[in-house]
Amino acid sequence: MLRRLAFLCLLGLAALFAAGSAGAAGAQSPIELRRATVTTTIDGVVQTETVDLSYHWDRRHHGRTGFASFDLPFTVEALPEVPWGVFIPRAGSAFEVKLNGALLQAYGDLSQSNRADYAKAPVYVPVPGRLLKAGENLLQIRIRADSERRAGLSRVTIGPAAPVRTALFESAYAWRFTGSVLLTAFSLIVGSIALALWFTQVDTGAIGRRQRDPIYFWAAVAEFCWAVRVADAMIPEPPLPWQLWGVLMAGCYAGWAASAMMFCYHLADWAQNPRTRWVRWPMAAVVAGTVVFTWLALNREEPRWLTAWLAVEIGIVVGFVIAFAVATARRPTVERLLVAGAALVTVAFGTRDWLVIRLSDAYGETTWVRYSSVMFGVALLLIVLRRFHFASVQARGWVKTLADRVAQRERELASTYAELEEVARDQARTHERERILRDMHDGVGSHISSAIRQLQSGQTSPEELLRTLRDSLDQLKLSIDSIHLPPGDVGALLAALRYRLEPRLAAADIAFEWGVDELPPVAQLDAHATRQLQFLLFEAISNVLQHAHASALRIEADARGGGVHLRVIDNGVGFDASEVPKALSKRAAAIGARLALESRPGRTVVQLGFD
Repeated sequence: MLRRLAFLCLLGLAALFAAGSAGAAGAQSPIELRRATVTTTIDGVVQTETVDLSYHWDRRHHGRTGFASFDLPFTVEALPEVPWGVFIPRAGSAFEVKLNGALLQAYGDLSQSNRADYAKAPVYVPVPGRLLKAGENLLQIRIRADSERRAGLSRVTIGPAAPVRTALFESAYAWRFTGSVLLTAFSLIVGSIALALWFTQVDTGAIGRRQRDPIYFWAAVAEFCWAVRVADAMIPEPPLPWQLWGVLMAGCYAGWAASAMMFCYHLADWAQNPRTRWVRWPMAAVVAGTVVFTWLALNREEPRWLTAWLAVEIGIVVGFVIAFAVATARRPTVERLLVAGAALVTVAFGTRDWLVIRLSDAYGETTWVRYSSVMFGVALLLIVLRRFHFASVQARGWVKTLADRVAQRERELASTYAELEEVARDQARTHERERILRDMHDGVGSHISSAIRQLQSGQTSPEELLRTLRDSLDQLKLSIDSIHLPPGDVGALLAALRYRLEPRLAAADIAFEWGVDELPPVAQLDAHATRQLQFLLFEAISNVLQHAHASALRIEADARGGGVHLRVIDNGVGFDASEVPKALSKRAAAIGARLALESRPGRTVVQLGFD
């Protein structure tokens, strides 16, 4: 029984294998169309011929503008049961695809010159099954060829969608379009890193000027130029007129080459040697010459101008790379070896591209230098990162050294500050002693001198002499009190004044009245100004004691209207208020107080105001 089941299973597998083989044999393989009948129209002249594909328009017609219609017959053995598609590796500048007279797809407007350029990426065109027929079929591709835009038609493949799209189109699309996207992104990343380092890594050179490393700058310029140049493969419809766009793309290509050479120029330290500085001029000529000859080639529709100049440019670059390689062999470093290797490969690929793209009849080929540029970009990135790492390590060493120096300086400054603080305290004590002595000289000394003169004259009464000596003693006490007065504290000053003078007022039979409110500090009164205010008030009260013949004295102080106001009021005989005592006016002006006098028999007011 088991043997019978095993035999039946083997028969079933064999049948399935046979059916699959028969199905595979019945499905038609993709057809590569290698020959076509082409009808060209140039300046109104129409020609028809049979050609082998690929068809390179610029090489056959020397870059002139025109139209071409390609008839590509093919045979279908039986109506297909699966979807079909057409794979076109390269066609352009603009073109349209027809199958058996029906339009499949149009890429760009054939009536517009120098607009869209769809030769930059491979194309896959789905084929509706209803358009195919058993037997003979005709695929027609009509192109518009603009000068210097690599117009023409490569070999075309038509067949079942699965192998045509998967095996042919997707691979070609990945290399040419997706690869361009990745290359552009890589160049932008490398260029951004280099530019950021150029902006941030600033050093002070030997001559004292702040300098940036040109290595970073030229690496950034090279990568940005290359990013723009490679991005052209993703832009079928340029935003600028073709002549300007073509010059821009050629200029970016030359800018990349010149910037890469400037990178090598600084890497080899040629900028430090006056004998090698002339090397910069050929690099400038590479960019200027490319712009000029590209403009000539595009406007005259003569590709030979650009082809010839590119040969000169390659010669300049080859000479430079050889010189750099020789310099690297003489003084090898890891950085120079990396760049020299990448430069040699890039020059070899660039020469190959010039021979294949500019001189041969091959059409459908793509440039190799776009891929070798990755090696150069990687070398630039590695060098930039190595230099940044070295600069970071060096900077950390400088920071540590600087921190040690700052710490040492801080210790020295702390010691010096302590010494200065001690000196300042000594000076403050000295100044305070000098102030006390000066106050005693100006106040107490003047009163004692007055007493001496009174005694010498023999004309003074004992009461006047006693009053003079009491004034001297009171001022001495007030000078001592002023040492402990907080600056600006008018309330404390008045309290000290009351404490010292109230007994004397009582001895003189003068009633004392106190009308002082709680007062805020007066900001404009420092220690010196506070003492001046004290002497001013003492002078006003002393005048009352000596001259007013008053029986009552009142001191008032309040804070209103954002200021402090002081008043000394007595009920004496009064005086001529138009003549302000000089001692009062000078001291009031010295402390910035507003002095107001009011006097009549029975009421005299001395008022001071502070804002």
